[in-house]
Amino acid sequence: MSRRHATLPTSLGDLLVVADADGLTGIYFPGHWHPPSADSIGAEVDAASDDLFRELGEQLAEYLDGRRTAFDLPTAAAGDAFEEAVWRMLREIPFGATTTYGELAMRLGDRNLARRVGYAVGHNPLSILVPCHRVVGASGSLTGYAGGLERKQLLLELEGAEVVAQRRLF
Repeated sequence: MSRRHATLPTSLGDLLVVADADGLTGIYFPGHWHPPSADSIGAEVDAASDDLFRELGEQLAEYLDGRRTAFDLPTAAAGDAFEEAVWRMLREIPFGATTTYGELAMRLGDRNLARRVGYAVGHNPLSILVPCHRVVGASGSLTGYAGGLERKQLLLELEGAEVVAQRRLF
């Protein structure tokens, strides 16, 4: 099937979901910082009648209900080589864990890449599935989330991330 999109209702708001023949290419929150252009999302379909979007809805509901810690869906997000390297690292961050932009930059071999890593994290088109919400500032602060800091905090709380628990103490 060619590129298509749908609106998927969730407890986090109505998500714009986009896919092509190879898999999911985008998941965007209302008010997302970097939404796709209208001419890049294909035809609108009913999420309930599309197998991939229906399965995404089921897995997201399980995750948001605390019954799922990982996703098993085909994805086909496209970025440059650097972005794709960062997105692969994001997928390796365990459920409930966090890392920093600097730590990701160090894994790429140069701490000075932290800003570039931040750009790649911020332009991750597969919110939640590629867990960019698990990246925090060097001090553990909740910085930058294209879907909004409130959602980032909610996702980290859902996962029981230690950085969020520590923030509640003060």
